[in-house]
Amino acid sequence: MAEGAFQRLVEERGLQDRVGWDSAGTSGFHAGELADPRMMETARSHGIALTHHSRKLVVEDFMRFQYIISMDSANLDIILALQKKAVQAGLNGNPKVLMMRSFDPDAGDDEEDVPDPYYGGLNGFEDVYQMLTRACENFLDFLENTELKSSKQ
Repeated sequence: MAEGAFQRLVEERGLQDRVGWDSAGTSGFHAGELADPRMMETARSHGIALTHHSRKLVVEDFMRFQYIISMDSANLDIILALQKKAVQAGLNGNPKVLMMRSFDPDAGDDEEDVPDPYYGGLNGFEDVYQMLTRACENFLDFLENTELKSSKQ
């Protein structure tokens, strides 16, 4: 969902030629699969088609990306451990590893994780969509005001 929301925002702002993105999980359990059908339906209701097939985060990603965004603290621990492996393998381009909700203005001090809506009802998927959209908007604002602004000069 985060990738779909981010992609739509990038396209709306006409930044496709300046911003790249990809989505990856910390587990290979669902590798090759599409998103949960309830997540896909929620996205579709907002005009977003989720066509990405799941893949697992790999050490090479630490060379490919400037930012790696974690959805929750459990995944953050896995990402940081994988980053150590990337460093050991000489494959660390030193991306900034951040939490998605750090860009959500509605997140409280004790709300750093994007909740997993899998076991909840449809409202949980809508809540996550709203949360991710807010966070993606603010992350893209951040990129435009830092990374993209400096690359124009």
